[in-house]
Amino acid sequence: MATVRLRNLRKSFGAVEVIKGVDIDIEDGEFVVFVGPSGCGKSTLLRMIAGLEDITSGTLEIDGVTVNDLAPKDRGIAMVFQTYAIFPHMTVRENVAFGLTIAGAPRAEKERKVAEAARILQMEHLLDRHPSQLSGGQRQRVAIGRAIVRDPKVFLFDEPLSNLDAALRMDMRMEIGKLHQNLGASMIYVTHDQVEAMTLADKIVVLKDGEVMQTGTPMELYHNPANLFVAGFLGAPSMNFIKVEVGSVGPGQATVRTPALDPIDVPTGGRSFKGGDKAILAVRPQYLTPTAPDAGMLHGTVALTERLGAETVIDVTLRDGGSIIAAIAEDRVLKPGTEIGLSFDAAKAHLFADEALHTEPH
Repeated sequence: MATVRLRNLRKSFGAVEVIKGVDIDIEDGEFVVFVGPSGCGKSTLLRMIAGLEDITSGTLEIDGVTVNDLAPKDRGIAMVFQTYAIFPHMTVRENVAFGLTIAGAPRAEKERKVAEAARILQMEHLLDRHPSQLSGGQRQRVAIGRAIVRDPKVFLFDEPLSNLDAALRMDMRMEIGKLHQNLGASMIYVTHDQVEAMTLADKIVVLKDGEVMQTGTPMELYHNPANLFVAGFLGAPSMNFIKVEVGSVGPGQATVRTPALDPIDVPTGGRSFKGGDKAILAVRPQYLTPTAPDAGMLHGTVALTERLGAETVIDVTLRDGGSIIAAIAEDRVLKPGTEIGLSFDAAKAHLFADEALHTEPH
């Protein structure tokens, strides 16, 4: 186990800067997830930590040692890739032991470490099989086992579940969570899947265009997004963004309104607004409750209802022509064309400056 410190880390390919001064602290035994859309720099950042990409400038420390110029094998890391990268002609046992074999480890040590990895991953019965006899999830376990036997200070995972189907992804996500609990190791995990980020992480780092948008626990980011990008990226269905006009402004709150929204007081979240400003009101779909058409705070017409069993998603066209999504925890039918009101707890809404719309991910 080890700490990892990134200080003003930068990476350029020619004149193009792809990592733009990243500062991150990863504590001993912490599970940290880098998340963001394709092209945000998360995999590049992970490869810089692994030593597979050179660092243009800045400092990278692992366990208190600056490792900028160290080879990957000398950094005390083990990496699990998106592709399993296991040898088809070798058995599971030989694949898991491969790094130890190359390092010239004694046979007894190899057998002990392979057996321990197989026990942790519950694949003792697979050790004598070849990769062609394994499922996708079992192959990924082999790749993880190969990392475990190295006793690394830090585990690095680069979108390890993206090649699996939905059911296997959920199973392997749970297995990786259990692995972290059992090993207590420092882990850095890259994904574009916000569900993986929310369920696995002790701490999430949200990236966009090579910059850190926000760092915090999953629930900190969910309940207190720093900007529209984070608000829209985390949560499913995505956060609703409603264009509003600011009326009066008081300590810690502002009154907002639109033709489809009755005037309400919402928290400003420490951001500065003045009367007449254009702003964006952000409300999570799960916080919206259907009411009678003349009740509630928002008013519109049902455009589409998606019944998902435990949850029903309602697409509502507002009176001003905008659109909003409500996710209600019940199996309910609302026919298209039905007039509807929607209420929500204003204290759970977020207000952002209108010019921040350029950070919106969709």
